[in-house]
Amino acid sequence: LWIFLFSFSVQFHSTIYESFLECFAGNRERCDSIAIFTDFFKNVSRETFLILTVKYGIIIATICERKENMGKIISIINQKGGVGKTTTAVNLAAELADKGHKTLLIDEDAQGNSTSGLSKDVKFGKDLYDVLLDDADAKEAAVKTAVKKLWLLPSSIDLAGAEIEIAGLPEREFLLRKKLAAIKDSYDYILIDCPPSLGLLTLNALVASDSIIIPIQAEFYALEGLSQLVKTVQVVSRKLNPSLHILGILLTMFDGRTNLSLQVAEEVKKYFGSKVFRTVIPRTVKLSEAPSFGEPILTYAPKSKGAEAYKKLSREVVRRD
Repeated sequence: LWIFLFSFSVQFHSTIYESFLECFAGNRERCDSIAIFTDFFKNVSRETFLILTVKYGIIIATICERKENMGKIISIINQKGGVGKTTTAVNLAAELADKGHKTLLIDEDAQGNSTSGLSKDVKFGKDLYDVLLDDADAKEAAVKTAVKKLWLLPSSIDLAGAEIEIAGLPEREFLLRKKLAAIKDSYDYILIDCPPSLGLLTLNALVASDSIIIPIQAEFYALEGLSQLVKTVQVVSRKLNPSLHILGILLTMFDGRTNLSLQVAEEVKKYFGSKVFRTVIPRTVKLSEAPSFGEPILTYAPKSKGAEAYKKLSREVVRRD
């Protein structure tokens, strides 16, 4: 950072300094460090620059650290069911947590598969329904799981009727975003396991998220309906959440021994190019068994091919994000 600062030879401007202090005070929109640095100094003398560097260096370093430590919200989304969405949400969250990233997994599906996949036979006091519609605190509703640094905001069957209740509320698309704003910086990553539809709950997840991961099953109908999902993401990005982008496309249930899987992989890469993750998730028995024990593959079968795949995926996600 200091080498970076000393490389500038530029004149201090008071209005930019005000923006700088706004950023330090918590206005994240002003925390684009490079943009601030570029306008912050303009043709100052070496002596003035040294004084400014010493005087504001600690503030700059704090801002850079804050920028890096802001929580990332990633939705795992596909309106098709049975594509490995919940398996990916649970196991990616566990792997990120295992790597030292404080992680929250939000189960937004009324079926509650992410909830049961991390907490067999556990009863919860509050869940996502209470957070969205009964004004419960999201931080209090989140529960610690058996995986270190991994929390879960559980689902319940009450979510099945939530979209009807949400439909009549003002700013209904922003409910989840507002709830997560208070806890976003308490976590390094927040993953949302979306329901298999493009309804109001999924729309809330898209508006609240920084990016999305789309799991695609390596089967014949893999790309069916995908264009509608991409269009929905583009509309949300254009009208409701400009920062939303596709972090990656993930091939799941992949069997490299079959021509079909290889052909589907080729088609997906042709359509999405570099957006496709290098990691593919294999079809394995262990990945199918783990949820019935209320465990991620990380703890159920840590040396299995599925565990290794999600370990690699977590590294890719961190690099891309």
